[in-house]
Amino acid sequence: MAKTPEMTKHRGFPSGLPGHGHHFTIRRPNQNGATPLKPLQRLARPNTIEQKVDAAFLHALWHHFGDEPFERGNLDAGRLNLLFGREVIPAESPFDPTSYQALLRIDERVGRKSFPEAFEDVMEI
Repeated sequence: MAKTPEMTKHRGFPSGLPGHGHHFTIRRPNQNGATPLKPLQRLARPNTIEQKVDAAFLHALWHHFGDEPFERGNLDAGRLNLLFGREVIPAESPFDPTSYQALLRIDERVGRKSFPEAFEDVMEI
């Protein structure tokens, strides 16, 4: 049996958006390796819950990590993929999109343009 990959758990990071069933983190590493990070198309969807969840996830990332690089760890790949390549970008080269240890960072300029509310001290959902 293959050894379970190592995965940093970001203590204190919110697990998701309460009452909505949207997850920000995973509980355990995938036995087959980390789900690859890749940019997913984000359809124009102003004022939808999906847009608010993306903003809330970026808000959590910003208030937990700021402008410093951070390890992918237990952050949910599906949620990251909606921001990846735009608001969240690789912080290292070469970048391994299938590694739990991959370093990411927030592109603050793009993030503030896409989700200005995510950078406020308090965000209302």
